[in-house]
Amino acid sequence: MSLRHPALALGLCLAFCLSLFATAPVSAQSKPEVLRVSAIPDEAPTELLRKFEPLGAYLEDALGMTVSFVPVTDYAAVVEALAAERIDLAWLGGFTFVQAHLRTGDAVPLVQREQDQSFTSTFVTARTDVATLADLKGAAFAFGSVSSTSGHLMPRHFMREQGIEPEDFFSRIAFSGAHDATAAWVASGRVDAGVLNSAVWQKLRDTSPTLTGKLRVIEVTPGYHDYNWTVRGSLDNDLQTRIREAFLALDPEQPAHREILELQRASRFIATRVENYRAIEAAARDAGLL
Repeated sequence: MSLRHPALALGLCLAFCLSLFATAPVSAQSKPEVLRVSAIPDEAPTELLRKFEPLGAYLEDALGMTVSFVPVTDYAAVVEALAAERIDLAWLGGFTFVQAHLRTGDAVPLVQREQDQSFTSTFVTARTDVATLADLKGAAFAFGSVSSTSGHLMPRHFMREQGIEPEDFFSRIAFSGAHDATAAWVASGRVDAGVLNSAVWQKLRDTSPTLTGKLRVIEVTPGYHDYNWTVRGSLDNDLQTRIREAFLALDPEQPAHREILELQRASRFIATRVENYRAIEAAARDAGLL
């Protein structure tokens, strides 16, 4: 599914959702003819594909090979697809990377956005009587996905540091599945408050002012490492290097590259390493999520 044909790509993406786990894995240390790329579904599927198409076309040119986007239904599916070698490269949150690394033993984080060195989560509400998290005692609250770093794990971690145990503090906890869905749930009154990643919150402020105009920020978390692009460890080492170099070569001074970076909400990409995600692993173990 070449990304040079967006209409065809969207239709085939839906088919891929049903056939992903029937696809035969590529043998270890092979050079695949097609680079199969996926991403955690932290936003609507159409938005994920829109963000990826220019990047996929860039990678096709940089690597000299076809690039296909393989959507998945949930965060766990990305981890399993990497472990089964049914995808080669994936956009993961910090917690999903930890899960993938523990599951596979050799998943390699190649690059992260510069801002992923100190990412944050934003707590929002539509209630006018709420000024702090403490005011939400007994309220209904929404996280994103259970496996989301910025929509669940790290907000939970920082709430617990403040003495707030979500299951005891809130009357009801819900999981929206995605950051934009969390904002919509809060704005509609389905829940009293929720938390989403700060980059999506900023994007929604820019693109959906009617929605975000109903919401107020209660608190922003301290920073932590988050998203990265990860490859399966069995992918050809030379290809891993070329993929990393292609991301590092994206230059915001070049208009075509700037479009890609803006869609990825990145100032630029920088190299990353497993050690950057040890604190997330520790937070997940402390919260009983690993």
